[in-house]
Amino acid sequence: MAEINHNWKIFNVSDEMQAQYNELVKLIIETESMDDDEKQYWFDIMPSMTDDQIDRLFNILDTEKKKLEALEEKYQTEIKKLNEKHLIEWQEFQMKDSKQKIKAAQDSESEDDADDVLKMLNDL
Repeated sequence: MAEINHNWKIFNVSDEMQAQYNELVKLIIETESMDDDEKQYWFDIMPSMTDDQIDRLFNILDTEKKKLEALEEKYQTEIKKLNEKHLIEWQEFQMKDSKQKIKAAQDSESEDDADDVLKMLNDL
C-alpha cells in the first residue's frame, strides 16, 4: 500500500492501482471537486471497479481539468485586459493630478513674487 501525501493529507492507494492508473491517481488527487474523504473513497473502491468504470472516472476528471484550465486561461486574459485598462486610467489620473499640483505651485510662486515686489516697494 502506497501512501501519497498531498496538502498535508495522506491518501492510501494500492501499489497496483498506482502503477496501473498513475494518471487517474494524479487526477483524483488534484481535483477540486472532491473533498479528501471522497478522494480516499475512490482510491478504496478502484480495485473493485471495472475497466469501463475506471475509464469513465478518468474521462470525467480529465474533462473537468481541461475545462477548468480553459476557464482559468480565459479569466487570466480578461484580468490582464482589465489591469491594462486600469493602469492607463491610473496613469491619466496621476498625470492630471501632477499637472494640477504644478499649476498650483506656479500660482503660489506668482503670488509670492507679487507679495515680494509689493513689500520691496513699501520698504522704499
